[in-house]
Amino acid sequence: MGLLDRNEKLFYSVVRKYVEQIMPLVYTPVVGLACQNFGLIYRRPRGIFITIHDKGHVYEVLKNWPETDVRVIVVTDGERILGLGDQGACGMGIPIGKLSLYTALAGIKPHQCLPITIDVGTNNESHLKDPLYIGLRQNRVRGQEYDDLIEEFMTAVVQRFGQNTLIQFEDFGNSNAFRLLEKYRNGYCTFNDDIQGTASVAVAGLLATLRRRRGEPRHRSAVRDGHGSGGHPQEEARKKIWMVDSRGLIVKDRPEGGVSGDKVHYAHEHEPIKALADVVKTVKPSILIGAAAIGGAFTTEILQEMAKNNKRPIIFALSNPTSKAECTAEQAYTATNGTAIFASGSPFDPVTINGKTFHPGQGNNSYIFPGVGLAAVCAGIRTIGEDHFLIAAEALANLVNEEDLQKGSIYPPLSTITECSVKIATKIISYSYKKGNVSVYPEPKDKEEFVRAQMYNTNYQSALPSIYSFPKL
Repeated sequence: MGLLDRNEKLFYSVVRKYVEQIMPLVYTPVVGLACQNFGLIYRRPRGIFITIHDKGHVYEVLKNWPETDVRVIVVTDGERILGLGDQGACGMGIPIGKLSLYTALAGIKPHQCLPITIDVGTNNESHLKDPLYIGLRQNRVRGQEYDDLIEEFMTAVVQRFGQNTLIQFEDFGNSNAFRLLEKYRNGYCTFNDDIQGTASVAVAGLLATLRRRRGEPRHRSAVRDGHGSGGHPQEEARKKIWMVDSRGLIVKDRPEGGVSGDKVHYAHEHEPIKALADVVKTVKPSILIGAAAIGGAFTTEILQEMAKNNKRPIIFALSNPTSKAECTAEQAYTATNGTAIFASGSPFDPVTINGKTFHPGQGNNSYIFPGVGLAAVCAGIRTIGEDHFLIAAEALANLVNEEDLQKGSIYPPLSTITECSVKIATKIISYSYKKGNVSVYPEPKDKEEFVRAQMYNTNYQSALPSIYSFPKL
């Protein structure tokens, strides 16, 4: 971050060139540690903090931001930071990290990015007792007062920066995330990355697994441990998806705690089962997806049961940061004797089993959200729906080549992620023009060239004579 202060272009040039080494520092897993210690490492503001006490004056607060051409806002209220829970105002590390990836991986110009944290308090007692905590020292405000602040914020963003400003919701608690998405998705250019981005990258991975499993039986069913923020709304998919939450298998007429909200759509006619291991033994799924942020939830017993029931079991341990991953790559490959098709939310090193080296794919949202955002900025997309994220998933899956699959990865190499963003943005823009869901006209003939022309350039091009030689970054 010191380099960013001294030389913005050099910072993004380094991140883009060494993305595999740098991304874990600006995103998961290090960003989680940064949020937990944000008060300690805080040096100066990098974005805007809007507190509950700013109600009635949010527009004036936004006017204090010196840049007027803001096109992408990542906003959090810090209640559900990765799998680390309520971090309050310290959650600002997430919008900062996400927007740095928007620039490095999708070429969104730095001055067009604005990180925002809405501070309504925190229920994290360790933060409240920490003398270095930077936020409001009070418990979270909820209810109508909270909703009124969010409504004022959304209205103020459009008033200050325009209707086409992309507002990305990030790490809101589940009780707010779904309902805020439903409330604003049809009237604003907005999406929730935890809901739609996570689902999209998971679908992309599953589409890629179909190519690895050619000639094998089709997926019988999928068990998803943790009814969090990513989901599949289609009726046919629901019949094959078995959800597990903190009270066990989600079934109709569940005696303990019942089933409410969006969980109802995934409730099966089945007897209650408490333990995940027993669910796997009973349902015998071909796919096991973890999103519960419970480290080690996929035990050796569960992984071996998956291998027992499937020639190529699919294991997605998607929770972040690394400490919250349901299992490690080594555990997955070892327990299944190298037969697992594995992906994780955080990076893991290659694993060698029986003389073969596997390169686990990182099912990270950074494959998806930069490209979606780039499309929205370039074409002025008015609203973003599930159809856009399905297109993004299909585009990403098509970028996985046979060499990637042979190495055990169902995602393209991280080193190619900028190209992935361009390809995804191009597909989404083409679709959006067909649907008439854009505000930028005339329609460009070459969509990919149109996208590349608007991207932030991190390359250094010397104007000196060729007799001078400079080392590459």
